Amino acid sequence: MAVRLNIGKCSLLGNYRENNEDNVSVREQDGVTMCIVADGMGGQQAGEKASLMATEIIPREVAAQLAEATSADDIRRIVRKSIVQANEEIISMGQLDSDFRNMGTTVVGIVWHPSFRDDALFVAGIGDSRAYLIRDDKIEQLTTDHSLAQALVEAKTISVEEAREHKFKNVLWKYLGSKEVGDGPEVKMVFIRPGDRLLLCTDGVTGVVPDEKIAEAIALHTDMQACSEALCQLSLDMGSRDNVSAIVVEIAGEE
Repeated sequence: MAVRLNIGKCSLLGNYRENNEDNVSVREQDGVTMCIVADGMGGQQAGEKASLMATEIIPREVAAQLAEATSADDIRRIVRKSIVQANEEIISMGQLDSDFRNMGTTVVGIVWHPSFRDDALFVAGIGDSRAYLIRDDKIEQLTTDHSLAQALVEAKTISVEEAREHKFKNVLWKYLGSKEVGDGPEVKMVFIRPGDRLLLCTDGVTGVVPDEKIAEAIALHTDMQACSEALCQLSLDMGSRDNVSAIVVEIAGEE
């Protein structure tokens, strides 16, 4: 059975911000689909610039190198290198232009390369924008936040429940624009099947909408564009004070 992706994307300013520092991108090139959500930091045009650079550079670099990939490890390496390249360019821009000094952005994305194999895709993230898999009414977070609160969880200093309300939950120790990116993030190969849905979103969504309610909201819609818009609106209705952005991907089967 062949597989295709149905995709919806949405990014809303919200009720409290003067500008939208998020950027979302869905691109298909040479049969490869790339979806990216980025949440910029640095205020005003700096955050917008950083998130825009991430959504432009990463797909560009992946597309330029993917023809040479012959294995899953090759694809992982290419995705990591592309994210590292985006990080270097964002840091350089911040050093060259004082308007962009100390800018940064989170990033989370997927790469689907069906000519390699259509039953798997590759997921990576830096910062606290997240990727989820929703399957059989269950939701699984595929990425790990790079926040100080999550670091305390991993050190077993605080619990997962405490992290949700911790004063450091929005303080990132790794993001694009920081030296901590190093050689790039872990890139997971996730096996997919018809009926699955994937969500890429910013913390403007996850900061107010619990995982279980996210799964419920995504299950309500058959049209992915309507689904992404409804999820972003739900985030605002539940009190998000941030920009809110989401890409929803449905895995559909074709006989």
